[in-house]
Amino acid sequence: MKKTGLFYGTTSGSTKKVAELIKKEMGADSVDIYDIKNTKPEDILQYENLIFGTSAWGIGDMQDDWELLIDDIVDLDFTGKKIALFGLGDQENYPGSFADGMGTIYCRLPVKDQIVGFTSTRGYKYYFSSAEKDGKFVGLAIDHDSQADKTPERVKKWAAQLKKEFN
Repeated sequence: MKKTGLFYGTTSGSTKKVAELIKKEMGADSVDIYDIKNTKPEDILQYENLIFGTSAWGIGDMQDDWELLIDDIVDLDFTGKKIALFGLGDQENYPGSFADGMGTIYCRLPVKDQIVGFTSTRGYKYYFSSAEKDGKFVGLAIDHDSQADKTPERVKKWAAQLKKEFN
């Protein structure tokens, strides 16, 4: 597998923890990890495989550091790249906007056909998510608030899926 760049935005630290778990499951030597607040668009261009992760804030908002950089990122040339997304949300307290930060990144990316890593919506209880397309999440949805016990297994399965889809 080609080297992967994992870019995350975090406010409370939960997204960073999930990013580190993803790196471990993908193989620590195969993933470089970046906090998006310290990232320049050209950092992203050095990788053919990309993972973007964010939490959800408010209703549909990405984490603040993503908000500051997303306009520059969507203008990049993603030719030949594969992109996977993961997003954190709270389905109990925000069932009408679960993992919407991930959905917002998906909507803003101009290369939908290069996005991999879609996952099942089974096992979640929410009534709307902009991260759901055609009955699947556009990436890995994590509820670190009410389903933290499911996070390790979800990440493990998703990492195995990405290893196949990135090749």
